Amino acid sequence: MKKIVTLLFIVFISSACNESKKKDLIESPATKTQEVATSFKSIEVDIEGMTCEIGCARLIQSKLSKVEGVTYTNVDFESKKGIFTFDSDKLSKKDIVKNISKIAGGDLYSVTKTKELDEIIEKTAKIDPIIEINE
Repeated sequence: MKKIVTLLFIVFISSACNESKKKDLIESPATKTQEVATSFKSIEVDIEGMTCEIGCARLIQSKLSKVEGVTYTNVDFESKKGIFTFDSDKLSKKDIVKNISKIAGGDLYSVTKTKELDEIIEKTAKIDPIIEINE
């Protein structure tokens, strides 16, 4: 009789533990949904100190794309401007400016003007190669 009672007790305890795990799994998606709901901002900055497209503009673009919270980067050497989209819950305009200014030891690049854009730019533009067809 003791063995049966002990066995029933063990089964009851193990089933109670399984129920609490199921409740945790049910609550997890709601938490993830809240993390995804963020607010993004896009800014345009004027960058001084760029002397070449590949060494400067692409370097700035590459470094900023690795900053947590930055979702879009595009630096144009010709116009000396950069456009960045970032999660405003994680970063501010000042953080973007600081990150640009500290590239290459902080001696080369400086941001002279920032402007918040109305449009939120979401994805990095992909450049398609031009294919010439000779007929």
